[in-house]
Amino acid sequence: MNRSIIIAFLMLLAIGAKAQQQVIPLYKGAAPGSENWTWNEKETANSEIVYNVSHPTLTAYLPDPAIATGTAVIICPGGGFYILAIKNEGTEIAEYLNKKGVAVFILKYRVGQSLTDDPGQELGANMKKSNFEEKIKPIIPFSVADGHEAIKYVRTHAAEYGISPLRIGIIGFSAGGTVAASSAFNYNADDRPDFVAPIYAYMPPSLQGPIVADEPPMFLAAATDDQLGLAAHSVDLYSKWLASKHQAELHIYAKGGHGFGMHKQNIPTDTWIDRFGDWLGLLGFLKPIDPKVTAHMEYLEKNKKIYADLLSKDWAFIKRYETENSAVPAPAPGEKRVVFMGNSITEGWKGWDPAFFSGRPYYDRGISGQTTGQMLVRFREDVINLKPAVVVIMAGINDIAENNGPSKLEDVFGNIVSMTQLARLYHIKVVLSSVMPAYDIPWRPGMNPVPKVARLNTMIKDYCDKKDIVYVDYFTAMTDERKGLPANLSKDGVHPNLDGYKIMEPLAEKAIDEAVKGEK
Repeated sequence: MNRSIIIAFLMLLAIGAKAQQQVIPLYKGAAPGSENWTWNEKETANSEIVYNVSHPTLTAYLPDPAIATGTAVIICPGGGFYILAIKNEGTEIAEYLNKKGVAVFILKYRVGQSLTDDPGQELGANMKKSNFEEKIKPIIPFSVADGHEAIKYVRTHAAEYGISPLRIGIIGFSAGGTVAASSAFNYNADDRPDFVAPIYAYMPPSLQGPIVADEPPMFLAAATDDQLGLAAHSVDLYSKWLASKHQAELHIYAKGGHGFGMHKQNIPTDTWIDRFGDWLGLLGFLKPIDPKVTAHMEYLEKNKKIYADLLSKDWAFIKRYETENSAVPAPAPGEKRVVFMGNSITEGWKGWDPAFFSGRPYYDRGISGQTTGQMLVRFREDVINLKPAVVVIMAGINDIAENNGPSKLEDVFGNIVSMTQLARLYHIKVVLSSVMPAYDIPWRPGMNPVPKVARLNTMIKDYCDKKDIVYVDYFTAMTDERKGLPANLSKDGVHPNLDGYKIMEPLAEKAIDEAVKGEK
């Protein structure tokens, strides 16, 4: 094969590789607010810098499906809101994350117009001028808006890219760090990032918003000798996350300067990306999601609007079992009817082991995703009206996961107590279940449920002891050394498999028998 043929072959390979990277317009038509921006996007001859972005896009870099984790990261390159360092703070980051099984979307957000064909030099000259901050001030809101829109797009289209809508993070550098960090403020359910990584970010207090209860975990890195003095911005963000008791990790390097990105300088900043990878792994984002969990989350995402509409009309899903309840006959004389009230762990029980319910007056009334507040609202329809002898209540993990927003453990416990009091008012014997062990929550990584599960279980157990109520301790029988649900009993660390339910069943039956004979 002669030299010209080899060159042509390599060019075809390069073209093919580029074609596989889907470019997605972020908006239909002109971007809102900058409709009069008429300049066209360009890149430098060495393809290291992109500039004159007026129509923001996402470029998808997807991992090998064999190692895909279901996690996605949106990358925001930096460049003083005038250029994008697309290689050092974009494509090289994407290559690293793809090897970790992470899907990547590089965001080309709106930047100001460069007036020359040497945008890097032009930016350097402008940054030395005293009015530079005033010049970028009107540009920043557009860049930040593009970051929010990027998260919203990836979440809306998660199923198309084989990712979880609950594993979408954002990382940004310098000005791109502003875009990334800003996504952790003033968000809603559609554009809330599941984790944030501002790297040597420009993020003065004037650009920050209020810190709320469900702030995402944050990873920060910068160098002390940052020429722009931005290390203090990272320290400030970390301190605020720490003070508000949110998960955060900070790396401040002695040397590295500003814009170290993926540059190799043979100093510790060369390894910041590995620390970021370690952090993602620690939070569970590099662990592939079980296909059943992924399918469930994709189902929820596809039906989010329908689900939201149902929530607005029937928040507690009182009508979920309306048909089944209407078919339940009055208890026969001597019948020891039992209702299992709970969430997806209860709902999944009958699916995993229908034999446990077959031929017995056992009624499963679990609803996936429910919190104790929702169960309390539907308690009359799904428990009291069925006139059981015993109700087995298992609840709390979805409150800890903040499925319906932040909640105090005292309020969660209060809802469980209220259900117990209602049952006893109607002469229904009660079995209160421990919350199942959970080291992490796959749909809300980084929530650190272990201490909350332990505290809630202590509250429930103490209440049972004081009020002469039967307590069934699944936790002790099923926990591992991490205080989580072991892999042989669960694929996602929260929901039992058949082996898990087989451990639970004799414990439940013993507790039911004890309740029938007389609570304790």
